[in-house]
Amino acid sequence: MANLTKRDLVVAISNETGLIQSDVFNVIQRTLDHITEALAKGDSVELRNFGVFDVRLTRSRIGRNPNLPDIDVPIPSRATVKFKAGKIMRQRVLLRTEDLKSSAGGNGKNP
Repeated sequence: MANLTKRDLVVAISNETGLIQSDVFNVIQRTLDHITEALAKGDSVELRNFGVFDVRLTRSRIGRNPNLPDIDVPIPSRATVKFKAGKIMRQRVLLRTEDLKSSAGGNGKNP
């Protein structure tokens, strides 16, 4: 599977709209900067039909170093970003279920 990069988005949007790539890049970068700023302030970001980004606090827990399994390592709680897909994205991604099952040999794991 290929990855979609910011550069790929810039080129695709530029080709579809006829806008200059540097202008498209600036719009995408500013959009991402605003999303990041909102999350850093503790706000959630809702993009209709795409999804919701939200900041949550993970619980502290005890971890283990596989190289030194006898030693407990405390992992402190921290703020993380959670994403919940919107309705349209969920429906479109759900269509990939059978493809992923067949490529993973039916074990439900990604290849």
